[in-house]
Amino acid sequence: MRIAYVINSVEGGGAAFPAPAVARLLRDHGATVAVFALTRRDGRALPAMTAAGLEVHVRAGGEKDHLAAMLWLNRSLEAWRPDLIWTSLTRATLLGQLVGQLRKLPVVSWQHAAFLKPANRLLLRARRDASALWIADSQCVAALTAERLAVPPERLAVWPLFAADRAAPRARPWRPGEPVRLGSLGRLHPVKGYDVLLAALARLQADGFRPAAPFEVTIAGEGAERAALQAAIAAHGLDNVRLPGFADRPREFLAGQHLYLQPSRSEGLCIAVHEAMQAGLPIVASAVGEIPYSVEEGVMGHVVPPRDPAALAWAIAALLARPERLAAMGEAARAQVLDGFGEAAFARAGAAVMERLPLSGAPLAAAVARRSRALPASGRSA
Repeated sequence: MRIAYVINSVEGGGAAFPAPAVARLLRDHGATVAVFALTRRDGRALPAMTAAGLEVHVRAGGEKDHLAAMLWLNRSLEAWRPDLIWTSLTRATLLGQLVGQLRKLPVVSWQHAAFLKPANRLLLRARRDASALWIADSQCVAALTAERLAVPPERLAVWPLFAADRAAPRARPWRPGEPVRLGSLGRLHPVKGYDVLLAALARLQADGFRPAAPFEVTIAGEGAERAALQAAIAAHGLDNVRLPGFADRPREFLAGQHLYLQPSRSEGLCIAVHEAMQAGLPIVASAVGEIPYSVEEGVMGHVVPPRDPAALAWAIAALLARPERLAAMGEAARAQVLDGFGEAAFARAGAAVMERLPLSGAPLAAAVARRSRALPASGRSA
């Protein structure tokens, strides 16, 4: 089977980063996989894809030229001749569905985000039957997909897009006499809620909060909100907050922290939170997406309502008041994520999805059969 993995971009973070792990499992099951990105953006997901041996095609176009993107994708797939189109995120899914209909190919579509723009929600719901199988990256997104897009259970699967690694670098416990390091990984985008975090930190400062030890906050990421966040840091006098830019070694970054922050307005699975748990960090995060199901309140940190600076300030203050407890909470978080999201669990979920691909109906079997007949014996692939 030849699978064309269609994504919005090769931007760092987001839905592009799990592509190598997904492709590796698909290839383990006999598939040939190539990635087709509708635009480049910052290109930071490319090194991991090429290191994994993936064939990657990136269109030299923008984010709004949908007709040009669809024509490029159609030409690219005509040349590459896939048996199946696998899409990720709204733009890739809608254009992939159209090309699938043109080329009479079945389509399988990821759903990652807990938030969808109203227009995208309407479009995806109207086009839900154009994808033979919908795959949610978490149980929470599966429930939302069933509700919002009216996808029936027989056409909905769950494959959590995180495989916890026991060998990942581990955070060193905080020691008296050193600052407590609070970190976050994410795009500088409103959905990540960093403006809420800065408001919470400003509130602590205004209230005269005195932590048990000095603390510093590092938000590692890039995005359109950088200037606004930098202005807010300056306006509030938050001289212990840094925006160092994109972290090209996220595991090492997390291993250098004592506490992880995720103040998002919306999430699906939220890979960054689970990576932080893998590193042995306690978590302070918004109760969005899969986070409240993964982070046990009071045991592994605190989960607070989104868009609530006061609640976020309280949670941060509560942990900074007793930093000697952070390591034990981080160990509980690590045990939880290794148990629920280990590599074996990732492989089982992926294998279950592969077994359901034939349920996409006769078009898939017919496409594979057509291609097998068309190729010479030496050119046939599994």
